[in-house]
Amino acid sequence: MNDYLNSLNNEIKQYYKILCSTFPEWLHDYINTYEMLKQSKISMSCGTDYSKFFNVKYWYSNLDHSIGVALIIWNFTHDKKQTIAGLLHDIATPAFKHCIDFMNGDSKTQESTEVLTHNIIKNSKEIMKLLERDNIKIEEVDNYKIYPIADNDTPKLSADRFEYTFSSGLTYFRIWELDKIEKIYNNIIVSENEDNNPELVFKDQNICEEYINTISKIWPRWIADDDRTVMQFIADICKSMICKGYLNIEDLYNLSEKEIIDRILNCEDEYLKTSFKKFLEVDKVYSSLEPVYDKYCINVTPKFRYIIPLVKTNNGNIRIDKLSSDAKKKIDEFLNIPKGYWTYFDFDFKPYNKRKILKKSHKA
Repeated sequence: MNDYLNSLNNEIKQYYKILCSTFPEWLHDYINTYEMLKQSKISMSCGTDYSKFFNVKYWYSNLDHSIGVALIIWNFTHDKKQTIAGLLHDIATPAFKHCIDFMNGDSKTQESTEVLTHNIIKNSKEIMKLLERDNIKIEEVDNYKIYPIADNDTPKLSADRFEYTFSSGLTYFRIWELDKIEKIYNNIIVSENEDNNPELVFKDQNICEEYINTISKIWPRWIADDDRTVMQFIADICKSMICKGYLNIEDLYNLSEKEIIDRILNCEDEYLKTSFKKFLEVDKVYSSLEPVYDKYCINVTPKFRYIIPLVKTNNGNIRIDKLSSDAKKKIDEFLNIPKGYWTYFDFDFKPYNKRKILKKSHKA
């Protein structure tokens, strides 16, 4: 059962081949479950590809990302539990991905929706049957953070962090081609970090520097004015739709992004409908030291995503910022980007209700 993989474009298939030369056949059963296939309707771009600010080369879904994470884990561990945990790590992701974390007031860590992961797995008859078949307990796959290769604290290198830098650089920002990804990826081994945990480590300092030099071009884009303003607008429009009864929390988990956009554009509320149409046409974002009250104006602090990989040396595994002044400069430049100012679109929109949307227990 490899129906989903057959539907992907050739570049993604080639990319997966780089991540793991032999695809684990047993993984197809998990991919083709209802709960995982729903993730194919959610973009990894967190809604930004619905605006004119971004020129996405092609659709890359949250499921595509999850498969990539699983393949990286399998490639380096050949551990079924860790691989499944990697595949399932985003199973609780709603439409528009981290925009809903923004809606929940969680723009800094972007983890508010992860609390539903256990329940979604538990309530999936298909997945639970597969876990029983493979003699795996739900507690062994419902939190990929227990596996350091799958996930670890920023700025360490993990399968999740590795995958979204690769795929973002390939599909959204086009900072590299497949041959460069392959060159970087093939330089990785598993070794021990300063906390005595396994981590993905570069064998060659020059290739690690090349990786940092390339991905440091992406880091500012993930916190750019247009990116966070687009994400907050989508969060506020979804919140307003919920407050007016046109959407509910369950819809964010059961409808595709395109279905939700269709509801917005066809709802009876002219204010919401017109505001969203303006959003679809806006192609410039402005900044200000003070709030601008007659525009859609926000002030949110996003999550700072960056990586300081380890490099294997004769003196042990050392972080690249301790080995390369150029890499350290790029990392410091990113971390010192000015924060705290206001951004706005050149139209007014005030969400209907600014009260916090309570996170509910989700039943698949």
